[in-house]
Amino acid sequence: MKGKGVYKVIRWLVWVFYPKTEVIGQENLPEEPVLVVGNHAQMHGPIACQLYFPGKCRIWCAGQMMHLKEVPDYAYQDFWGQKKKGVRWFYRLLSYIVAPLSVCIFNNANTIGVYHDARAIATFKNTVKSLMQGESAIIFPECGMKYNRIVNDFQDKFVDVARLYYKKTGKELAFVPMYLAPALRKIYLCEPIRFCADNPIDAERQRICELLKERITEKALSLPKHKIVPYENMGRRNYPTNID
Repeated sequence: MKGKGVYKVIRWLVWVFYPKTEVIGQENLPEEPVLVVGNHAQMHGPIACQLYFPGKCRIWCAGQMMHLKEVPDYAYQDFWGQKKKGVRWFYRLLSYIVAPLSVCIFNNANTIGVYHDARAIATFKNTVKSLMQGESAIIFPECGMKYNRIVNDFQDKFVDVARLYYKKTGKELAFVPMYLAPALRKIYLCEPIRFCADNPIDAERQRICELLKERITEKALSLPKHKIVPYENMGRRNYPTNID
């Protein structure tokens, strides 16, 4: 694949300089492939999971970051849209500069492109295909709406992967809640939640998302006091803590 050598060098450099991260709770990973659902923690979620998550897995990523023409608009709006007017020109320029690097990284890493347009069906099909090949999928479904101080609310359509997987295999997929705590250099895996094929999909989306957020929150609150890396892009001085 084009850029594979460059990607390997980048991955090695990230591995050297990124803090070593320990995965706690691996006993909560079923032996079969699962959907792992966690807080995004800005860049930390994808990086830590790419480097340290055990076993075979693929990580959902913004599909726009995989296409050269789509990177600048997406990166500028999603990462730097809240910057002050006086410096926005710089970040707009930066969005074009990082585009080739983004395409190289996201097309060579273990990723599945996520789309919110007509291409969305490809995301689901590729995820089910990976699951059927024995690879788990890691998802960071937070949106801009607050749920609590630990985690934002979830976009819930990812649960539909389990329905499609059930239709293909007859197996009820497990969702494993994951709490990323970069300040502690830890990834915590919680007790899994099993999809119930007999329930209406709307009810399952709500049930599974609520349980995932609850277990992630419970795990965060059970840990020593530490800074939480929020979903929103903000200065570190404004990061909340898990405990008042």
